[in-house]
Amino acid sequence: MSELCGWCLSDPQYIRYHNTEWGVPSDDDAKHFEFLILESAQAGLSWLTILRKREGYRKAFANFNPRKVAKFDADMVEVLKTNSAIVRNRLKIESAISNARLFLDIQKEYGSFARYMWSYFDDTPLQNHWHSLSEVPATSVQSDHISKDLKKRGFRFFGSTICYANLQALGFVNDHLLSCPRHAACAEVGNSFRPHWL
Repeated sequence: MSELCGWCLSDPQYIRYHNTEWGVPSDDDAKHFEFLILESAQAGLSWLTILRKREGYRKAFANFNPRKVAKFDADMVEVLKTNSAIVRNRLKIESAISNARLFLDIQKEYGSFARYMWSYFDDTPLQNHWHSLSEVPATSVQSDHISKDLKKRGFRFFGSTICYANLQALGFVNDHLLSCPRHAACAEVGNSFRPHWL
């Protein structure tokens, strides 16, 4: 019987995200930066909480433009701390800004942030075949390596568990359950996926 992955619950916004975004491979740096901000903000909270604040983050963080966010200063941190449309945690706000600067460093080094990330997968999405949510891991070899390297570079709020959630969201791995119709759809997209630098 075909049914959606159990984690998306019954919330319309969650279901829409599951059905249109989660697990779709991306080589778009704008998308990667957006999810870097959102996943980092999610630490200790539910993803649904972050989804509901997504547009608030879009407005507060310059439409997820890393060059603009990288220029945010201490005064901007104070302004953002009063913004109820985002998670008002000073450490998370400050890390989003410092992570934006480091994001730009990786872009300069690799040509794009997405290219850096996909290098851990030989530019090819992994197709997993899970039957139940209990089989889906919280981390992987790749998320361990990426989070370790990013931490060494100075990134914050992007440990292996958050990193793996990021890999799932951006289609590095297809973690839709086999019973979910999106598994086949994302597998089809993944099997034909070729990053723009190839």
